[in-house]
Amino acid sequence: MEGRRPPREECALRFKDRTHAGRALAGMLRGPAVRECTVLAVPNGGIPVGIEIANSLRAPLGVEIVRKLQIPQNSEAGFGAMTSSGGLILNQILVKALRLGPEQVRKIKAATMHEIERRKALFGAPDRAIGGRTVILTDDGLASGFTMVAAARSVRRQGPKKVIVAVPTAPESSIARVEKVADQVVCPDIRRALSFAVADAYDHWYDLTTDEAAELFREWQATKNP
Repeated sequence: MEGRRPPREECALRFKDRTHAGRALAGMLRGPAVRECTVLAVPNGGIPVGIEIANSLRAPLGVEIVRKLQIPQNSEAGFGAMTSSGGLILNQILVKALRLGPEQVRKIKAATMHEIERRKALFGAPDRAIGGRTVILTDDGLASGFTMVAAARSVRRQGPKKVIVAVPTAPESSIARVEKVADQVVCPDIRRALSFAVADAYDHWYDLTTDEAAELFREWQATKNP
């Protein structure tokens, strides 16, 4: 299987869209390491990426619902993440810097779990037994990486054979963070710039809504279970 680093760090890649990014990742996920694997996509943006990987590897596709804990007045940024099972990871340095008190954090956690429950209802609960299997966790990119760390830890508790995180783009600092909890990280576009946004790696980018992502997932399921 390909290593995590691109051939030349100064050659940043660009993808047409999430479908193109998923196909690019699928091309890197070859060989015995990904046989008998299950693909788990992190909604919302990870769904179209995961569909392409699952189709290429002829693997089952499930979802790993994880939500960032949003910074007040800044919905695009987070100070941690929560999983559907209630698992939690906090960026304690950021919590302190933002001066978030325990009650404020508690309210944000409660709102986050409410959104997770809403997403679980939309995506359903398909059979996704992963014990003893290789799991490929994917999203459309990493920002801080905390959401993917929470996802990987949640999956670990279910006894997989191996956890591979596969994402199209990420800053090197986030790759280093995720490498601590994954057996392998596959990322064709690793950037070292001080300023980073997942959208910068895409020609056509928009924020995929939860309803759109759930519909894509249901359509994929329908093709596999007509």
